[in-house]
Amino acid sequence: MLSFDDTAIAFSGKTDASLRRSYWLFKLVGNPALVNVGQKLTTFAINTHLPIRGFIKATIFKQFCGGEDIHECLKTIESLGKYNVGSILDYSVEGKAEEKIFDETANHIIETIELAIKKEHIPFAVFKPTGVGDINLIEKVSQKTVLNAEEQKAWERVKARIDNICKKAHECKVQLLIDAEESWTQNAVDEIAHDMMLKYNREQAIVFNTAQMYRNDRLIYLENVLKDAKEKKYFFGIKLVRGAYMEKERARAEKMGYASPINKTKADTDKEYNDALEFCVKNIDVISICAGTHNEDSAMLLVKLMQQNNIPANHPHIWFSQLLGMSDHISFNVANAGYNVAKYVPYGPVRDVLPYLIRRAMENTSVKGQTGRELSLIIKEKQRRASSKN
Repeated sequence: MLSFDDTAIAFSGKTDASLRRSYWLFKLVGNPALVNVGQKLTTFAINTHLPIRGFIKATIFKQFCGGEDIHECLKTIESLGKYNVGSILDYSVEGKAEEKIFDETANHIIETIELAIKKEHIPFAVFKPTGVGDINLIEKVSQKTVLNAEEQKAWERVKARIDNICKKAHECKVQLLIDAEESWTQNAVDEIAHDMMLKYNREQAIVFNTAQMYRNDRLIYLENVLKDAKEKKYFFGIKLVRGAYMEKERARAEKMGYASPINKTKADTDKEYNDALEFCVKNIDVISICAGTHNEDSAMLLVKLMQQNNIPANHPHIWFSQLLGMSDHISFNVANAGYNVAKYVPYGPVRDVLPYLIRRAMENTSVKGQTGRELSLIIKEKQRRASSKN
């Protein structure tokens, strides 16, 4: 029977040394004050070119990232693949706003797609829309603001980049995840994702949009897209996550005087997420899902839904996904039971990936019970290994 408490399976890919590193890392990120100070010191040190890059790369970078470039990620891909866990290479350079950088990022994503057809254990490629287009421009389009001539040309370039990425994924038959953005920029992303699904998902789900289920309108969104997909005869690809911008969303809504798009309680979000899983499984003939979750109850629910509906564990329309360096007790145990699992594997130069790493550390301190659960399982596995040597 599938259990998330089997630490022998959960940490089968970790040496004693890497297990110790994870232990100390989660100990540190479990202290909010320390994380806050560390964030400021690390940013200062990087910006002033103090020699701490090697320390960052050997600690938090090694825990949560696959490497500084695709070639450095190959070892991680191979290591995860031994346990039937796939890799989703995620070029995690953030905060850039130059056309040249947008083009370079698009090329990186296409490179990951081309690698996926050569490597067995890369089931998805992924990109973040604000990585290939200016966030302010995407916001204007989302808000239906009239663009001037220069902005319109820039927007056409954004759409062209995204279309080129989706076209390559379609040619290579590699599933492609479009990450979600904040609610005030998501409308434009939803529209592009719809156009790309309509264009490239005729034979199978290639393009996947992302639904952040802490938003109170996403179940309606799923229902509307499914109806459209059935009418226009295309497959609906969707990644389900709880969401990543809750505090920012609520603060903006309060400041600007509009109703928050975020559910009032975590219990509401949990219900919405689980309802979305049931909705997708019920319509699995049209919908392909990537369930991005670190929540044990939701992961187990998806397993049970598949069993109740006689859906085989390796059904190509259903994937479980977690971030590299987190929730191995879910990823490895689910993969060991024969289900499709893939880890998000962020990569990029240490300096450029630093915002991502800081966010990971902050999220671990803010998600109630996350760090404690990771630590307790690591301690359990350390004790199990120690006793097995006696």
